[in-house]
Amino acid sequence: MNDLMRPALYDAHHDILPLAEPAPGAAQATYDVVGPICESTDKFAVGRRLPTVAPGDRLAFMSAGAYGAVLSSAYNARPLVPEVLVHGDKFDIVRRRPTFDEMVELEAGTRLADPDGMKAINAKVSATWRN
Repeated sequence: MNDLMRPALYDAHHDILPLAEPAPGAAQATYDVVGPICESTDKFAVGRRLPTVAPGDRLAFMSAGAYGAVLSSAYNARPLVPEVLVHGDKFDIVRRRPTFDEMVELEAGTRLADPDGMKAINAKVSATWRN
C-alpha cells in the first residue's frame, strides 16, 4: 500500500510478471499479489492469473502509472522504493531508496528546532534522489 497505492485507491490494473521468464507452456495459477503491510488494502492484484511462482520468486510490475512515486509513502517506517528506468536489457536507478538513517533524520524532533540543519538534510536527500 505504501509502495504502490493506485490499486488500493482506485483499483488500478498493473501488469505483473515473474522476473524469471517461464518456460513456454508453463503452468499458471491464480494469485492474490499483496504487499508487505498487514492492511486489508495492501493488495496489488486479486485473482490474477500468473505463471506458477514460489516463495522467494521476484515479480516485476510492468508500470507504476502516473503518480506512482508521488503517491508512495514511508508508512510504518518503510523506506521508499527506488525508481528504476528499464529499456530493453538496460536499466538505471533514477531515484535511489533513502536509507533508514536519512528517514529518521527527517523525523528527528531535535532537527525541527534547527531550520538550517533541516534545510541541509532536505537538500541532501533531494540531491541524492535526483542522482
